[in-house]
Amino acid sequence: MNPRPQQSLQFSLFFFAYYGYIGVFSPYATLYFADRGLTAPQIALLMSLMQVLRIFGPAAWGWIADHTQKRARVLQVASLVSALLFCSLFFGSGFTYLLLVMLAVSTFTSALAPVSEALIVGEMKGDLTHYGRMRLWGSVGFIVAVSCAGYLLDWSGIGMFPWVGLVLLAAVFGVSLRLRESAPVVSHAGVASIKQILRRREVQAFFASAFLMLAAHAALYVFYSLYLERLGYGTGVIGMMWALGVVAEIVFFYFQAPAFARFGVQNLMLASLLLAALRFGLIAGLAESLIVLVVAQILHAATFGIHHAAAVATLQCWFAGPLQARGQALYTSVSYGLGGSLGGLLLGFCWERFGAASVYWIAAMFAIGGAVCAKFSYSWMANDEVSRCRSVSGNPL
Repeated sequence: MNPRPQQSLQFSLFFFAYYGYIGVFSPYATLYFADRGLTAPQIALLMSLMQVLRIFGPAAWGWIADHTQKRARVLQVASLVSALLFCSLFFGSGFTYLLLVMLAVSTFTSALAPVSEALIVGEMKGDLTHYGRMRLWGSVGFIVAVSCAGYLLDWSGIGMFPWVGLVLLAAVFGVSLRLRESAPVVSHAGVASIKQILRRREVQAFFASAFLMLAAHAALYVFYSLYLERLGYGTGVIGMMWALGVVAEIVFFYFQAPAFARFGVQNLMLASLLLAALRFGLIAGLAESLIVLVVAQILHAATFGIHHAAAVATLQCWFAGPLQARGQALYTSVSYGLGGSLGGLLLGFCWERFGAASVYWIAAMFAIGGAVCAKFSYSWMANDEVSRCRSVSGNPL
């Protein structure tokens, strides 16, 4: 179901602003903290604790959004408080102060992704045919923000970082005020509880697959730039590789609807996991070749774009209606929170013990394990569940 044109525009703007903030915070926050006088261990501790909030924060916000059935209002409050708390960066610079401020900010920003995803799925009545055309603006916002902020901070100094972040969070809040839920989500008899759903083996296998996929991607998000630098690539090439990956995911999101209609959710999910194994294997064994690196980064369209869209569609098999926000939140917590955190820790140990290339060989094995878990998940779905998933997601399973 295509959302109302005005709502479609607002969701696109929301994704643009929110992922623009992520595009500024992710690469430049550590530079800002270093400029404030924090040591490397202090910065590592601060970023690690913020990552831990991605495990617990989304689940709490998902419960609040589903319990109140006011997802748009929850999104508006969380974005407003995030912006207000971010202003605290102007008033202090000590480690303890920055730690408390960023933990508070992260508590509220952890609501923005899962609740907005639940809101958009509710607006589209579960039919994700047009999801990609809106979600691609998040990728556009990321690449525009990371590029423009880089030039701005080079020109004005890293001290401008709080102003840039605040402007983008204010934009997130401004756009959120325009978001509306088309109708209250009404609970009906027969809806299983979260605990009942999580006891199902197909659901457990799905979350295991998501965990392994994001644990594998820690090799990219945590170590990729350092790995390329050790291989002798300059910052220009490294930046180009990151930009190429984002452009690839934008292209996929644009063509998501016909791809899912032709190949189905299950086939694309499995393809994304197997292509992730290929991608990380190429990076591990043949990264000295620039052509191979280009091919590997183009595969980001599959390993992130296809996987994310297929995961959102699959979640509708179990977490539709009054459970949407909690389903999206659990996915964020298990994959990006637990998977990203534990994957980063394990791969960091492997980097030190077995060498840089081992990180990507192990990531490839994680992806293969994720494909096995996903295959079991789809195989274990009951026939009536498969039929319901097809009708809810708007795509063949």
